[in-house]
Amino acid sequence: MPDFSKDMTRRTAVTATLAALGSSALAGRAVAQAAFKPADATLTGTPQAPVIIPARPEPKGLLSDEVVELWPAGRVPGGEGMAVTRLVLERGSPAAHDRAVMHVSKPILEVFRPEEPNGAAMILAPGGGYVRLAVDKEGAGGARRLMQEGITCFVLNYRLPGDRWPVGYDVALQDVQRAVRWVRANAAAYGIDPKRIGVMGFSAGGHLAAAALTRFDAKVYEPVDAADQVSARPDMVMLGYPFIDLGKRPLPGLPPSAEAAKPLNERVVKGLPPVFLLHAADDTSVPVANSLAMYQALNAANVPAEMHLYQEGGHGFGFSLPASRPASHWPDAFTAWLRGIAFI
Repeated sequence: MPDFSKDMTRRTAVTATLAALGSSALAGRAVAQAAFKPADATLTGTPQAPVIIPARPEPKGLLSDEVVELWPAGRVPGGEGMAVTRLVLERGSPAAHDRAVMHVSKPILEVFRPEEPNGAAMILAPGGGYVRLAVDKEGAGGARRLMQEGITCFVLNYRLPGDRWPVGYDVALQDVQRAVRWVRANAAAYGIDPKRIGVMGFSAGGHLAAAALTRFDAKVYEPVDAADQVSARPDMVMLGYPFIDLGKRPLPGLPPSAEAAKPLNERVVKGLPPVFLLHAADDTSVPVANSLAMYQALNAANVPAEMHLYQEGGHGFGFSLPASRPASHWPDAFTAWLRGIAFI
């Protein structure tokens, strides 16, 4: 089983995969034509009867004892008239959590501090089809791995478009923009370099991270305090098996606005920060053509980008694959890349 991340250079890996698809043009068309599954496959392996576990009242955390409420009390944009109650489903076991958080009304950052911080920070956006958050496999698991590298981590519990917020899909963009600004504005308190703040996202969270990359300057909410005066531009972005064309994967009954529906690969411009892409070729939930199209756009705009493709891995694996699977070693390639761009 070939391991594209170790046995091939970035250019060779991309060229080989594009050739397998037929042509680079085919990769772009595949994003528009692929038939996405309506449910996000981060739920792969879900028990037949997920257990509802007691959820500490918002804004209490689930993963960390250190929690930051993202917005000042009573100032969550578009929160008037919204009444959703957080629900937590346990799809794993107490020994190996696989929890899904649903119905976020008060967005939070759950903080993970390394023993020896190096000044870098990462905001993690778990996936879940914009109706739930896979907070263990794509949140806490990543934070614990990145803490080993000295990175201070913030797992973002963002609001979910599936709850029908007034601004639709931009509700999640509001939260990730605010998260970058909040971390940057409070960098000194955490020993963080305000020029080394990254965003990492998976699946729907990957779409959100790509929006944070390409729409960081979109005005999607009115400033609420001094933190909103600083930039929402991340300094690097990691896209894990992201869907890129929201117009081809809307939630049932929730069509995106024209602005939100524009494919994110079409928003790529010169001068964006470095990007790392991760995907498995056997992903049937979000086809690999999404990452290929995004990589092509980044490459065409001369944005520094590295892509790692694996033959197997499926969808929603995050940081949960056993060591026997080649795709489980992607975090090592990712941290090596972070060193190469002087992020850590």
